[in-house]
Amino acid sequence: MAPKHPGEAVFREFLIAVLLHNEAVADRLGLQPVDVAAAILLEMRGPLAVGQISEELGLPSASTTRLIDRLEKAGYVRRMRGERDRRTVTVELVEGGLDDYDAACEASRRHLDAVSVHYTPEQVPVLLDMFTRIAGAYRSATKELRDKAT
Repeated sequence: MAPKHPGEAVFREFLIAVLLHNEAVADRLGLQPVDVAAAILLEMRGPLAVGQISEELGLPSASTTRLIDRLEKAGYVRRMRGERDRRTVTVELVEGGLDDYDAACEASRRHLDAVSVHYTPEQVPVLLDMFTRIAGAYRSATKELRDKAT
């Protein structure tokens, strides 16, 4: 089946490359790809309640609990009980929690740095805006898919 839009084939190649890279990083770390996504999310947003992680990743609570168990067992995160309400659980990265991830991504950073020389400083905000909008579009589409499944 031929792509419907001129850039669709290029974009699909991009998606495949990103997905395969995330899987390779996860394999290197002994994790699942969604575990890596959760760790990155915690790095970007800081400590999150279990429910927030579940919502951000679009996972059922039982799957989120297993994900956190894997990350905790691997030494990437820790659970913290709420001081006022012990039922509240927040998850945070441990100090140096993503050092292994950073090491696993060294090659990708090097290759991406080589790509960045092809763009002027004026083009960077446009590219970042595009990635932000694409991420939002995929989050919306993912939510729609998951909402239809329930």
